[in-house]
Amino acid sequence: MADPVVIIATNKDGSVNGKQFTVGGILESAPGPGGRDGYIDIKDAIELLRMDEPETSEIAIHVKSFDKLQSVYNKISSGLSKEINPQGKPKFEIHTWESLSPFANVAKMIDLMSIFIKIMLIAIVIISIMDVMIMSVYERIREIGTLAAIGTPPGKIWFMFIAEGALLSLFGVLIGNIISFAAIYAIRFSHFTFSFGMKEGFVLAPGMTLSDTLYISSVVIIVSVLGSLQPAFKASRVEPIKALKSV
Repeated sequence: MADPVVIIATNKDGSVNGKQFTVGGILESAPGPGGRDGYIDIKDAIELLRMDEPETSEIAIHVKSFDKLQSVYNKISSGLSKEINPQGKPKFEIHTWESLSPFANVAKMIDLMSIFIKIMLIAIVIISIMDVMIMSVYERIREIGTLAAIGTPPGKIWFMFIAEGALLSLFGVLIGNIISFAAIYAIRFSHFTFSFGMKEGFVLAPGMTLSDTLYISSVVIIVSVLGSLQPAFKASRVEPIKALKSV
């Protein structure tokens, strides 16, 4: 901060120009091309490059939400596509961050890994629920036989086990969310730092939005109910005589 720095640049005529500046601030950024940029006032740039009048070769637009990137790109493309130069070619080239930054490929790989991990977690949830519910059926086979013997409809027995699976998942989601939020706030409060590539001092700041919480919780509950279908069907098909004879 406040250190002098000399910037040397070549203008469009090929002449080399230089000017001394004072560092006014340091922006923390992710690794990649965007982490090596410097920003100066446009008036200083005009003076540095000795422009007779202001000229702009590139305009960067920052969107508040990454989900809106494609829609903003489509609107800008449709609005500027009619601008044609005398040679009959478009005056403007429009590119998204994904097409310009090599870090976008790394981000895509991370997204694929996240999807794979989610699939594995869903499979683990299904297997765990099925295992718990099947063991519940075998442990309570005589109780199931008694219910069937006194005239309880198979559909009601089936619904009882489905409800049990749903309640297990509901309590599991509730406890899991509490532990997750507690861990997230503990990590954010501790200010853990880590290194990534050649850059150090990244602060680990995990977060979880309300939409993500509702989505994941809904998926877990639905998957748990689906995992309870087979054990519930098995319990509803138990024959009372054989069930009452079992030990």
